[in-house]
Amino acid sequence: MTGEPSARVPWLAAQPRRRFLLGAGAVLAGSGALAAALSRPAPPAARDGFGADWLFGPFVQGSTDPDFDDSGMALVSVPHCVVPLSWQDWDPSDWQHVWVYRQHFLAPAQLRRNRAFLQFDGVLSAATVYLNGRRVAMRSGGYLPLRCEVTGLLTGKDNVLAVVVDGRWQQNTPPDLPEFPHPTAIDFYQPAGMYREVRLTGVPQTYLSDVYAQQIAVLTPNREVLLHCTVDSAKAVKGPVRLTATLSQHGAEVASSYTDLTGLPKGDTQVTVSLQGLDAVRLWDLDDPALCDILVTLEVDGRKVHTYPVRTGLRDAQFTVDGFRLNGRPLKLFGLNRHQWYPFVGGAMPDRVQRRDAQLLKEDLNCTMVRCSHYPQATAFLDACDELGVLVWEELPGWDHVGDTAWQELAVRDVHDMIVRDRNHPSIIVWGTRVNETLGQYALYGRTDQLAAELDPMRPCTGAVAGERGYVSPLYPVKAGGGVFSFNDYSRPRPPGSPPPLRPPRRGVPYLVSEAIGTLVGSAYFRRTDSPAVQREQSMLHAWVHDRAASDPRYSGLLGWCGFDYPSGWYHHYRGVKYPGVMDFFRIPKLGAAFYRAQRDPSRGAVIEPAFYWDFGPGSPQGGPGRDAIVWSNCEVLVVTVAGKRPVTVHPDRTRFPHLAYPPFSVDLRVNGRARPELSIEGRIGGQTVLRRRFSADPAYDTIAVTADDDQIVADGADTTRVALRLLDRYGAPRPHARGVLAVSAKGPGVLIGDPYLDFGALGGAAAVWIRSMRGTPGTITVSATHPFVNTGTATIVSS
Repeated sequence: MTGEPSARVPWLAAQPRRRFLLGAGAVLAGSGALAAALSRPAPPAARDGFGADWLFGPFVQGSTDPDFDDSGMALVSVPHCVVPLSWQDWDPSDWQHVWVYRQHFLAPAQLRRNRAFLQFDGVLSAATVYLNGRRVAMRSGGYLPLRCEVTGLLTGKDNVLAVVVDGRWQQNTPPDLPEFPHPTAIDFYQPAGMYREVRLTGVPQTYLSDVYAQQIAVLTPNREVLLHCTVDSAKAVKGPVRLTATLSQHGAEVASSYTDLTGLPKGDTQVTVSLQGLDAVRLWDLDDPALCDILVTLEVDGRKVHTYPVRTGLRDAQFTVDGFRLNGRPLKLFGLNRHQWYPFVGGAMPDRVQRRDAQLLKEDLNCTMVRCSHYPQATAFLDACDELGVLVWEELPGWDHVGDTAWQELAVRDVHDMIVRDRNHPSIIVWGTRVNETLGQYALYGRTDQLAAELDPMRPCTGAVAGERGYVSPLYPVKAGGGVFSFNDYSRPRPPGSPPPLRPPRRGVPYLVSEAIGTLVGSAYFRRTDSPAVQREQSMLHAWVHDRAASDPRYSGLLGWCGFDYPSGWYHHYRGVKYPGVMDFFRIPKLGAAFYRAQRDPSRGAVIEPAFYWDFGPGSPQGGPGRDAIVWSNCEVLVVTVAGKRPVTVHPDRTRFPHLAYPPFSVDLRVNGRARPELSIEGRIGGQTVLRRRFSADPAYDTIAVTADDDQIVADGADTTRVALRLLDRYGAPRPHARGVLAVSAKGPGVLIGDPYLDFGALGGAAAVWIRSMRGTPGTITVSATHPFVNTGTATIVSS
C-alpha cells in the first residue's frame, strides 16, 4: 500500500520505543473496566498494552518493516483519531491521508504454542495489518471488526505489529457514495483512525469460536435456548468430545445440558446444545433487564480445553400490524436516533463514554428505543443498552445509496458480520438489513433478509424509506418471521407553525416511524445561540409527532431525529455541525430535551423543565417568555409564582396533546424584565408538593459549574470521562447568552481532550471537555476553568 504523508501531522515529538510482555492467552485492549458507573463488573479478561501505547505517524515507504526506525514517531493511546479536532469546523482534508500505527511486544512461549488471533474492533476507513513484516489482513469499511489468525507468526523476540490506516475517501465502500467522491456527500463525517479497541488473544488448537443463543417459545412453559456452537479445530480430533452448557441468573444455576460427539474433523463443526427447564428464568424487560449468563465448556478426551461465555436475556419482541409487543404486552416505542461522534476525537471514545450515551438516552431522555443510525456502533454501547433496558435497532453501514456489484458484496458482508457480532444482545429487536432511504434493490435485499433469517431467526428485518415514493413503495422481500415497514416521516405542517402531521400507518404491515423532525421540519438549526422561540419550537415539534404516534395503536412507535448533534458537511449544517439533537454535541440537554425529560413515571422522580430561559439580558425577550410559556412536567398540577406575587395554578394541556402521558403546561409569563423578578415553579401530585424549582433573573450570582460524570477512572491510559462546563444561575438553571472565553486546564495524571480555550458565547454557555487517564500513573486530576467575568468551579477525578 502506498500513500502520501499528511501536510498537517500532529504529535511528532520523538518518543522512545517501548515493548510489552503479553501473558499467555491475554486479551489486549484499549480500555479497562469502565462499567462502574452502571454497576456492572468488568469482563473477566486481562487487559494490557495494546490500548495505551502505540507509535503513530504518516505512512512512508518501509514503515511496516520490522526494522523501520520508529524512534521519531509519536506515542499515542488507542482509541485514537489521526488528527486533533475541535468542536466545529472539521476539515476532512486533515485526515484524508495514509497513516501508520506500530506496536512492539514480546510473546511468551505459551502464547506462541497456542493459536493466536488479532482483532481490531473498528478502523476508519480501511486497514492493512502487518505482523513482523508480513501482511496478514486487510479490511475496507470501519464499523465492524477485522479479525485474523496469526498462529505461527509470533516470535520469541521483538514482535512488530504495523497497521496502515487509509483515511482517504473510500469510493467503493459503504457508506460512501462513489458518484460523489467528497466527504460532504453523506450526512456524517468519518474521521480516520484506530478508533475502537485492539486485542490479541490466544486459544487452544481446538476451541469454541462462536456461540449463538437462539430463544424458542419464550412465553410458554416450554421455553428453550438452543445454543448453536462453532468448534474450530486446527486438526482432526479422534477422541470423545463433549460440549456442556449451563445457564445462570444472578449467580444461581438454572439449567445445564450437554452434547457428545465422536471426534471432530479439521476446520469448523456446528454443534447444538439445548437448554430446557427455564420456566424459573426472569424475562428481560425495560424496567427489569434481567440478564442470563451462559457458559459453554469444550472437553476433548475428558479434558476441559476451552470455555465460551455468553451474556443474554430471555424476552419476546414482536412487531405486529396492531403495534409492538414486548413479552406479550403492547408497548409504544419511544425513542431517538443516535450518532456515535464526539467533539475533539470523532468516534475515538472508549467504553465508559460509549456507555454513557445509553445512560443518557434511558435515564435523562426516557427513551425505550434507540436506532443506531446509520452503522453498527460500539459493543460497549450495546452492552449498556442490555443492562439498562433500552431496545435497539441496529443497521448495516450505509446512507441513501447502493453502489455497484462490489459495493453490494461488501454490504452483504457487513450484514453477516453485524449479526454474528451482536445477535446475543437482548436489547436488539430488529435488524436494519437495507441501506437507509434506498428504494428498489430487491435482489440485494432479498439476499440480506435471507442471510439474516439464517443467522438469526428471532428478529425481523427493516430498512427506513422516505418521501412519497418510499411511502407507497412495494415491500421488500422479507424473511419468514416477517418484516417491519419503517418510514422517515418528515411531513411538514400546513400552514407553517401548526402541528406537523404524520402519515397514517401502511395497512397490513407492522409500521414504525424511524425518523421525524430533525432539521427538515421547523427550523434548520436548533442551537443554544438561536432565539428562545426556535429553541422552544424543538420540544413542541417532537411532542406533537409523538402525540400523533400515540393516537393510533397501529404505529409501533416513533424515533425522533435525533439524540445528539453531530458533525456533517451535508445540508443544513453550520460550520460543519448539524444541530438536530435534543442534546448538543457535548451531550448537554437543550431546551428541546425538556419534552423527553418529562416523559417518565413520577415514581422515578418528578420533573419540571421549562422550554424557556428565565433571562432578561441581551438577546432575551424583555417582556418574559410570553403568554404561552411552556413548562414540561410529569406532575399533576404546577403552581407558578413570579416575584412573590399571587401564585397561578396551571394544569397540563390535554387539549393540544391528548395522547401524551405527560403533556406540557402553558402559563402566561408576560412580566417586566427590568425588575429582574424571580420565578418559582412548584409541582404537586395528589395534592402534595413533590418538587420545587426556582429561577433567578439576576446574573450577578451566576457561576460556571464544572462537573465530572465520574469521580473515578482507571489508570490504563485509555479510560476517559466527561467534564461538563455550564453557565448557571444561582439556583442551577441554565443561563443563555454567555460571553467571553473560557480557559480550561487539567492538573495531575490526566490528559485534557478538548480545546483549552472555548468561545463560551459561540457555545451558548454550555460545553465539555474529556479527561483521559495516564497509563500506570494513579493520582488525583483537577480540572479548572477560568472566565474573565464569572466565578468558576473545579472538578476532581481520581485515577487508580
